[in-house]
Amino acid sequence: MKKTGIIFLSFCLIGVLSSHTAQAADAQLYFDKGNAYYNDNDFDGAIKDYSEAISIDPNFAAAYYNRALAYYKKEKFDEAISDYSKAIELRADNAEIYHFRGLAYYRKGLYNNAIEDETKAVSMNPDYAAAYHNRGVAYAKKGQYEKAIEDYNKALGLLPNYADAYFSRGVAYVRKASEDFKKACEKGNQYACENLKQLSE
Repeated sequence: MKKTGIIFLSFCLIGVLSSHTAQAADAQLYFDKGNAYYNDNDFDGAIKDYSEAISIDPNFAAAYYNRALAYYKKEKFDEAISDYSKAIELRADNAEIYHFRGLAYYRKGLYNNAIEDETKAVSMNPDYAAAYHNRGVAYAKKGQYEKAIEDYNKALGLLPNYADAYFSRGVAYVRKASEDFKKACEKGNQYACENLKQLSE
């Protein structure tokens, strides 16, 4: 009787393992289809298949992450943030997920959240130039141009050909200069007033 029980249990385990393997394969299939749709810029199709993958495997971190990317492309930032957050819950060691959630927060105007996520990203990966750049952009939106310029410099130190960082740094310098010219103009410096006028034209 004991041997029969052990044999029966073994068959049960094989059946469960086979079922899990089949489910994992099905989830991967939908995930791969979602990627194909995403690469064809069919974000609705991608979201549908990523959702199918998630319904089969609720712990499929990559499916949440890729669905978040598709939601972001459709400018559905709340949905994107929700999926990025779930992906982080499942894979908290991935700097890229924090970076892209930071972008979604930025697009919603939640600059403090964006700064927090980009800070997390660069703490995990100090060579993440895009995270420095985007944290700088969020600082600039808050009028913190010194911090913004510092982050652009870090990004350019890592990627000397980073065109967006040069542009963003230039904008930050101009805006910071405008503030200084305005203060000088208010205190009676005519040259500052003339420069402020030129910057505003």
